[in-house]
Amino acid sequence: KRRRRIQWSRWYRCCPDLMGESVRPLFVQSHLDTDTKAFLKHSQEKSGWLFTQLYHSLVSSVLSPIVSRTSINGFLGRGSMFVFSADQFQQLLQIGPDWEADRLLDLGAGDGGVTEVMGVHFKQVYATEVSPPMKWHLQRRNYTLLGIDEWQHTGFQYDVISCLNLLDRCDDPLHLLRDIKSSLVPKTGRLVLAAVLPFQPYIEIGGKWERPKEHLKIAGKTWEEQVTNLCREVFKRAGFELEAVTRLPYLCEGDMYNDYYVLDDAVFVLKASEDSGDSPQ
Repeated sequence: KRRRRIQWSRWYRCCPDLMGESVRPLFVQSHLDTDTKAFLKHSQEKSGWLFTQLYHSLVSSVLSPIVSRTSINGFLGRGSMFVFSADQFQQLLQIGPDWEADRLLDLGAGDGGVTEVMGVHFKQVYATEVSPPMKWHLQRRNYTLLGIDEWQHTGFQYDVISCLNLLDRCDDPLHLLRDIKSSLVPKTGRLVLAAVLPFQPYIEIGGKWERPKEHLKIAGKTWEEQVTNLCREVFKRAGFELEAVTRLPYLCEGDMYNDYYVLDDAVFVLKASEDSGDSPQ
């Protein structure tokens, strides 16, 4: 148990001194909380369902050459993700449990598990997703589905847009960021963006992984250096400025081999900068 606690504490560790001066004071320290523990416990229990896991393994091996991993997970009802708890989301946005706004848009929402954490604060919840099985999960939750070329042209804007672990899985990330900026409610609109670090952009086509047409090259060897580079180069060029950033584990339900899977996430809260932000620093 002590070894596990040490491992869990590493998920949240940050050395602010390694960050740029403009980023350092905006870092928010997160911790393992009750909701995260509950997700880990449930994932550990599911990984022990032997016959279910054997069936999942068989179906996955048959479908993986022709179907995306996301769609396989959606079809099997497995592989749910955990990015942040309700408390962590509220802490990042500096809102209370009763805070409410009009519209949330979750880009690449998956099965809607993370959307649900955010969605309680909004009167209307919109989502995009390309995987047909995942779309079905989102419709079951009564979220309004928008096409990947539709959400930018609805005639209304969003109070919060979430782009969680999507920037490294799209063909043109800078274009996506600029579309997001123009779709946010002016002044008060916020982008909640999560990125796995180290940053390794690939897109999944069918069952194959390929390099995107336009991929970002993020400088820095450490988590802190890459966070600083994203803020100074990528977000600034797209017209955003940083409000808050934290380090969180990006958790995925496990299988018969592992109780869960984990990657290092940086989660940012961004607002449109007052200047154009089109020129790199």
